[in-house]
Amino acid sequence: MRDGGERIGQVVVTFVSHRNGRDEPGYAAAAARMDALAAAQPGYRGVDSVRDADGLGITLSYWADEASAIAWRDHPEHAATREQGRERWYDDFAVTVASVTRDYRWRLGDV
Repeated sequence: MRDGGERIGQVVVTFVSHRNGRDEPGYAAAAARMDALAAAQPGYRGVDSVRDADGLGITLSYWADEASAIAWRDHPEHAATREQGRERWYDDFAVTVASVTRDYRWRLGDV
């Protein structure tokens, strides 16, 4: 095992959602656009995301600091897409914002 430490001090925005299964093409296009737009924002540090067959999804986006995370939240195109999500794609979602205080990783073959 090796100590990662790459994310210590960063802000993580946790987005837990339940998709309703409607408008899959529209959702896919919006998600791809938001991924690309987020990656172009100052302070963006990465994303991890999973979704199960029942529509439960968890996305973790990492930001250099609170100001970067807030700027992403307030980005006009992101805000408009969030509203579309409420109207079209999600049954519910929850957002939690936290600071990363510890970070480590393990991969098969690591010493």
